[in-house]
Amino acid sequence: MDGLTSTVDGLTSAQVAVAKTNHVPRRSSRSLSAIFRANVLTLFNLVIGVLWALILIFGEWQDSLFGLVILANALIGIVQELRAKRTLDRLAVINEAPVKVRRDGREQEIQPHQVVLGDLIVLGPGDRLLVDGEVVASDGLEVDESLLTGEADPVPKKAGDQVLSGSFAVAGSGAFVATKVGTDAYAVRLAEEAAKFHLAHSELRAGVANFIKYITWLVVPIGALLIYSQVSNAVDFGTAITGAVAGIVTMIPEGLVLMTSIAFAVGVVRLGRRRCLVQELPAIEGLARVDVLCLDKTGTLTAGGMDLGQVLPLRDDLPIDDALAALANLDRQPNTTAQAIRVRYPAARDGWKAVESVPFSSARKWSGADFGERGVWVLGAPDVLLDGGDAYDRAAALAATGARVLALCRAARLPVPGGHDAAPEAVALVTLEQHIRPDAGETLRYFAEQGVTVKVISGDNPESVSAIATSLGIPDGERSIDARTLPDDQDKLGELLDAHSVFGRVSPQQKRAFVAALQARGHTVAMTGDGVNDVLALKDADLGIAMGAGSPATKAVAQVVLLDDKFATLPHVVGEGRRVLANIERVASLFLTKTFYAIVLSLAVGVAGVMFPFAPRHSTLVNALTIGVPVLFLALAPTLERSRPGFVPRVLRFAVPAGVLCAAAVLVSFWAAHKESSTLVENQTAATIALFLTTWWVLVLIARPLTWWRVILVGSMAVAFAVGLTLPFVRTFFALKPDDLGADLTAVGVSVVAAILISGAVKLAGTLRT
Repeated sequence: MDGLTSTVDGLTSAQVAVAKTNHVPRRSSRSLSAIFRANVLTLFNLVIGVLWALILIFGEWQDSLFGLVILANALIGIVQELRAKRTLDRLAVINEAPVKVRRDGREQEIQPHQVVLGDLIVLGPGDRLLVDGEVVASDGLEVDESLLTGEADPVPKKAGDQVLSGSFAVAGSGAFVATKVGTDAYAVRLAEEAAKFHLAHSELRAGVANFIKYITWLVVPIGALLIYSQVSNAVDFGTAITGAVAGIVTMIPEGLVLMTSIAFAVGVVRLGRRRCLVQELPAIEGLARVDVLCLDKTGTLTAGGMDLGQVLPLRDDLPIDDALAALANLDRQPNTTAQAIRVRYPAARDGWKAVESVPFSSARKWSGADFGERGVWVLGAPDVLLDGGDAYDRAAALAATGARVLALCRAARLPVPGGHDAAPEAVALVTLEQHIRPDAGETLRYFAEQGVTVKVISGDNPESVSAIATSLGIPDGERSIDARTLPDDQDKLGELLDAHSVFGRVSPQQKRAFVAALQARGHTVAMTGDGVNDVLALKDADLGIAMGAGSPATKAVAQVVLLDDKFATLPHVVGEGRRVLANIERVASLFLTKTFYAIVLSLAVGVAGVMFPFAPRHSTLVNALTIGVPVLFLALAPTLERSRPGFVPRVLRFAVPAGVLCAAAVLVSFWAAHKESSTLVENQTAATIALFLTTWWVLVLIARPLTWWRVILVGSMAVAFAVGLTLPFVRTFFALKPDDLGADLTAVGVSVVAAILISGAVKLAGTLRT
């Protein structure tokens, strides 16, 4: 790399000004036009728009209020998604790791979009390749291309080799010239569709989409039957259209998609306030489903940096300090270990020039160099470099205290991976002090209380990992396992993972295997990490969480990035996911109860050939008080419920019996009120009272547990309806005429019976919250 400084100056400022830039559409949020289309140009909005026009033409304007509700819903959805977009875009900019380039003969850091064709880009361990290029300098550079090719082993790169965007450097350093940028780059072309913003590919979104699809199929034939029935039996065309519209509009769960989107968007904004970047919205759902959390010790349980502790000589006749200084200053972009040693040894001593070197990698767990007449020196994990003996035992004893221990060794030659060289001679032990995060203990206790199992998986010595895990109170922390002894068989590996909590000497490929084995046993796995050795596991986990101070490659593949680097943010992340999912389930149950009672009513009215039991203005009033206003609070309320699989069947087990019984109560009340002397408005008033009371009871069941604010919420809805029945102008506006006391009391009695039956039905179905 020293040759690079003198022979390659990179582009000049004049060349940069005219070169093609690395413009790539940001994936963190969707465009303004996409947000508008998602909230306005929908099939349901089209249907409701047509029905709104029919009411305005043939009916009374008071019955067209449902159209204003749709407009309000669309505006609310657009505003909330714009807030989420601003949050995502702002945090995405903060999360972007700068790119180190050489221009005008000097190194400088620039933003990814400022890279241009022909730029000379400098690489170090953990750096992600954003563009394609050709290597022009290499000092032990190794690149992991597994995210592109699936091949697990790092690929050594020398001058003249091609490198592809989407890969990342895992060892050594080097430089390459950008040959393809922007949308021409390999990874961008490969992921052009997959990397676009999407709300979710998940059980939740798929469930809502299925609800919408099947309801759309039902609305067409049932709506046609209802229109035919109303036109055939009404005294005039306007009344017929009004009755048909009332049934069709009520069948449509117009707010379900909206409230789902709002819940996700508000979750993004709330997490953004805690400097938590959600790079893919499906991650919000993943947060709620997590039941196993895999933690990388370094950078997660411990702070990223370390301090050099003791240097314990095993021989007094060798230049130990000089060797440490030389090894620590080999790499132009040192890892955290080298940085800690450099504090005490800031520069290599004279005469210590490497003729050959092997950079550190997580897979090797050592680095070394041949210093010519000074000899070959290696620094790395004692249990990897040594075959036993006194030095090995002393290192194990030090590791058991929680310290990170390295062995400084002399060797005949640099070890060859997979070779059979004699073990090098240990000449000193080096300890590094790790700092446990002050918030780690409290955060781990939170996960234990919430039923989330924690697994500590680290590349460090098992005894060192165990000591830290035990000090933090992790169950079975003292029973650490050396991952080098684990079986390759996924089933056997899964059994050991379920039975133990702490694992040391875990290779990057094993971390990936751990995630797969846990997933195979039915677990939803979250993985946290900050180093390049965590990238593959983060990519495969159900939820990848990167620390803000982590490597660019780690942050690029994670779905969630803790930008403030605080482990204590994780409980808030999980809590937000649980809030979103549990509350969307509540919202879906409310909306689909409305849909099912409307379907039953429309079928019954269509077959019987009678007038619809209420008008659009009646359903607008009832829906506003039992769904519209309450869901704005329920969808955003805090909750500690962990999400369970089976979202769709659970919602249906609630909504179908509740909807059928609500419809039965409305029909019985409507027909019981029918007398020769009664008017259609009086009959519809009795039906509206029954509709409100039964759907209000559904709201009570869904709002459980009834905390003080939920009691106030559902109570105020009942008071609002009661007050509306007593105020003359409200009664006139909503065409309510509670003059037949007998019919109205009958409706109340029928509603009480229906409420009891609804409670029993949903309790029997196992969906009733307490």
